[in-house]
Amino acid sequence: MLAFAQIQAAAAALQGRFRRTELIHSHFFSEQVGLPIYFKCENLQRSGSFKVRGAFHFMSRQPANRLAGGVVTASAGNHAQGVALSAAHLGVAATVVMPENTPLAKVEATRGYGAHVVLHGTLFDEALEEALRLEKEKNLLYVPPFDDPLVMAGQGTVGLEIVEDLPDVDTVMVPVGGGGLIAGVATAIKACRPYARIIGVEAEAAAAALASHRQGSIVSLPSAYSLADGIALKRIGEQTFPVIEAMVDELVTVSEEQIALAIVSLMEKTRLVVEGAGAVGLAALLHAARPLVQGNTVCLLSGGNIDVQTIARVVDRGLVAAGRYLKLRVELTDAPGALGQLALLLGECRANIYHVSHDRHRLGVPVGRAEVHLELETRGPEHVREILAALQKAAYRVGRMEG
Repeated sequence: MLAFAQIQAAAAALQGRFRRTELIHSHFFSEQVGLPIYFKCENLQRSGSFKVRGAFHFMSRQPANRLAGGVVTASAGNHAQGVALSAAHLGVAATVVMPENTPLAKVEATRGYGAHVVLHGTLFDEALEEALRLEKEKNLLYVPPFDDPLVMAGQGTVGLEIVEDLPDVDTVMVPVGGGGLIAGVATAIKACRPYARIIGVEAEAAAAALASHRQGSIVSLPSAYSLADGIALKRIGEQTFPVIEAMVDELVTVSEEQIALAIVSLMEKTRLVVEGAGAVGLAALLHAARPLVQGNTVCLLSGGNIDVQTIARVVDRGLVAAGRYLKLRVELTDAPGALGQLALLLGECRANIYHVSHDRHRLGVPVGRAEVHLELETRGPEHVREILAALQKAAYRVGRMEG
């Protein structure tokens, strides 16, 4: 089992190497939830996530002869950049195997820290296979992403900083993927604040830790895909699982829409940009069916490596989920002035037409009728209900469009 002394040793090894990230109090979300809410901003860490802590600690504790030949790992995201940056700090050659469909921004960021990137396979499992092959063939040192005590101890320094900056912390919301982060954070927090609650948060579509907890043993999911790709893993770690079982008070899940809403809310209300995995704690806090937290509560924003294209899609999805962006399919008479009458009605409802598409040729649309696709900017759920009620009162056939 991971020991608090290991985390203290990791903190000493990391001292002055990387950013001691800020713990920010949020007035807005404190008012929303009715409790003091703080954000631990690992999204502001160099390399964009907490992962550099565990990677550096693992590598710095290896004998010189093991590091001499270089290191290798497999990753499609934050771990890749953490290993690349840590290797640069230590003057060690790094090879990172990434799936061929990894976004170019992540590939270039990893190369930017000095790593040699190998693109292999279409799935992470194929990239991992290649990394393990290179480990043997070239006598490289494999750097595990989470399932190792040295890695867990490095990630645990996040928890140590939380307690040092907020000694009376009562609840910490932590993203859960492979489990290295929450295992380290929980160990650190519980050593200093035994009665503090540690809540692990997973994406509904990748809840390996919760499934394993319910089973009482490690469960492998058939698939794991989420907007929170940094925690979308099929399986929890062999060494992280027992720590989670012993130290974590509760595991909860959040939906894709809730994750998107949390990302948008953080951008709008705190000016913080986070990736999906970094937003799950706030998502759980805002959308829990029952009270989850007590007292001084910290949401761990684990990373901020989200590319511009993804941000655009997330903002779109988040606005739809928040009732501030409405997509409709409306059937109307194919006659002069019909589209103008519809636009006039929407104007009276104070809905801003962002995009309109008029189609009279689609199969399924009756002769003499036309189908209009509308994208509207709205002011919230109540405004959406007003618009729909006005359209129905005017006898329009209306259907909402998703996404």
